[in-house]
Amino acid sequence: MPEQSNDYRVVVFGAGGVGKSSLVLRFVKGTFRESYIPTIEDTYRQVISCNKNICTLQITDTTGSHQFPAMQRLSISKGHAFILVYSCTSRQSLEELRPIWDVIRETKGADLASIPVMLVGNKCDESETREVSTAEGEAEASRWGCHFMETSAKTNHNVKELFQELLNLEKNRNISLQLEKKGQLKGTKKIREKCRLM
Repeated sequence: MPEQSNDYRVVVFGAGGVGKSSLVLRFVKGTFRESYIPTIEDTYRQVISCNKNICTLQITDTTGSHQFPAMQRLSISKGHAFILVYSCTSRQSLEELRPIWDVIRETKGADLASIPVMLVGNKCDESETREVSTAEGEAEASRWGCHFMETSAKTNHNVKELFQELLNLEKNRNISLQLEKKGQLKGTKKIREKCRLM
């Protein structure tokens, strides 16, 4: 059971180019960029409501490659909730999530039943190049025992809903994106993790 603290850590996994960073940036900053810039690991923080108190939603946007297994395991061990992103235009990107899901199951063990996990098909707006149907995504989520949603960072479809639904799945705390005062996004800042490549 993770310690109760003022941080609520959400970890975002997925293959390179599926739109993990685009989803996170669309959510925390309301922006979208067309160009793809590979991520090593970025952390974004946003103030949210938790058990009627203020706490910090910490979103870790992980690398799309498998070069950093130790970082991956550390992110999983510290995570309170997980978003597993694939691109609706790439069957391969869905298949690449399976080993990550296995590591999450292995690391979290018996606690997994109480941990919010969302399988997300991003780029659902690109219907002409779609390789994974909605029904296939739902079937995979059902096999894994997690929840499912399709999003588009580009058109802002289901982006806020994704994060709100994930927080709604949390059983141990009452968490909401809503704060009483306006300007909640002003508390958003990005922390660039410093990594040395060995």
